[in-house]
Amino acid sequence: MSPESAPTSSGAARLRALIEILGQSSSAGGPPEPLDRGFPHLSGVAVRDIVIDGPHGPIPGRTYRGPAGSDVGLVWIHGGAFVAGDLDMNEAHWVSLELAARGIAVLSLDHQKALKGVHHPIPSDEILAGWLAAAHDRDLLGVPLEALHLGGASAGANLSAGVAVRLRNEDGPAPASLVLLYPIFHPVLPPPRLAAAEAAAGLPPELRFDPELIQAVNVNYVGDPDLLHDPVAFPANAELTGMPRTFILNAEADDLRSSGEAFAEQLEGAGVDVLLEFEPETVHGYLDTAGLSAATRSLDRIAHWLTAR
Repeated sequence: MSPESAPTSSGAARLRALIEILGQSSSAGGPPEPLDRGFPHLSGVAVRDIVIDGPHGPIPGRTYRGPAGSDVGLVWIHGGAFVAGDLDMNEAHWVSLELAARGIAVLSLDHQKALKGVHHPIPSDEILAGWLAAAHDRDLLGVPLEALHLGGASAGANLSAGVAVRLRNEDGPAPASLVLLYPIFHPVLPPPRLAAAEAAAGLPPELRFDPELIQAVNVNYVGDPDLLHDPVAFPANAELTGMPRTFILNAEADDLRSSGEAFAEQLEGAGVDVLLEFEPETVHGYLDTAGLSAATRSLDRIAHWLTAR
């Protein structure tokens, strides 16, 4: 393990604290809290828990279908630094409800976390299995493959892009597009553009993703530091020719914004159709706040991207 790839003691300590915080914010089990009272427009969405057979055991999933039906579908992956999150968190449940209410059928997928000896490629294998289930079973979401998209937020965006790399390499059923929110694609964050650096500079320390924390998160995910160069674990390492058209939406004040911006440049250089935007006045993880005006704007952007073409 080189000094550059070994997590520092401070980075590892911050990762442990992050795991504790994220674990406390995840649901302890049971159904999610109903959102009908604060969000009456969501009451007509049909929600169904499912289990998908995966290569490492059962994969929890949840489908969302609006009352008017849909011609477009999305397989959606929540974030959580590869170590936390579940189907009940707002970034999974509320986001899926809102998109279904906008006419998009959603399959929200969970995966094993990088804890207790679980590392890459297990989470990627499970998201791939979930995607293939939706791609091969039209009845699952009621939409054809050519209208089925793949996406996620933060670590979920990483997993989505990595699965797209695998599908491209293996000539599998490709997503109609990728939808990637405040993503991380690089084992080491690229230098930020000036606007991104200025936006992040005003964040409090607890909202910063400094190099030591990113290093600890990424090494924990792959287990073996040599896998930091893996093109599926970190899609910025991949040859990107032939990837699906891609919508990248960053948070404005987010250290990870540099990864989304650099990855968009890589995709454009490979001839991929890319839309790169940021949501003003947001920080990393903002989709996990149900009803946040900026999050609602982002969901409108996502719905437009999915339905406009």
